[in-house]
Amino acid sequence: MLLCGLLFCASAGAASKTILVWGDSISAGFGLDANTGWVHLLEQRLQSQGLGYAVVNASVSGETTAGGLSRLPAALDKYHPDIVLIELGGNDGLRAQPLDAMRANLEKMLDLSAAARARPVLFEMYIPRNYGPVYADRFTKVFDQVAQQRQVPMVPFFLAGLVGEQDRWFQDDGIHPNAQAQPQLLEAVWPTLAPLLQHSTHP
Repeated sequence: MLLCGLLFCASAGAASKTILVWGDSISAGFGLDANTGWVHLLEQRLQSQGLGYAVVNASVSGETTAGGLSRLPAALDKYHPDIVLIELGGNDGLRAQPLDAMRANLEKMLDLSAAARARPVLFEMYIPRNYGPVYADRFTKVFDQVAQQRQVPMVPFFLAGLVGEQDRWFQDDGIHPNAQAQPQLLEAVWPTLAPLLQHSTHP
């Protein structure tokens, strides 16, 4: 019995922890080969550093915060993640959705993640100012306000280093980063994510 107990403990200790990436087309790798997106590069980095995390990319192109919220409970039950990266809101802004509804959806996703004993991380989003400077400013402020109120880490807008060089870093649609831009996206996420990797909630 003692031997069985030791074997069980060893097996449990070797089990991978899980990062759930909950995003839209940017994280889903729209228009890219499967092995070139920033989420795949994240998985490679975690493996190369022996950090023992599996990465589940459940991002959906075109996803809104409402859609993400509706799908999240089932994903939390299925994957039991230790960390949830919430990269949603961009499509809400592009569709000029009410910001109060977006805020409520983000808050609920953070709360659901925390209730499932996962560490949520919020991604800051921007929208083009041609949507109206007042709406664009209010849109971006939502993310900082929610992150502060819920006391969760926030990844600063991770496309910031690409903006202004559409021909170099974006696909022909001018919206989705190309394969060459994906390492930059990972480097933008890493400073916020790395400190959490040794402090995730699950044993």
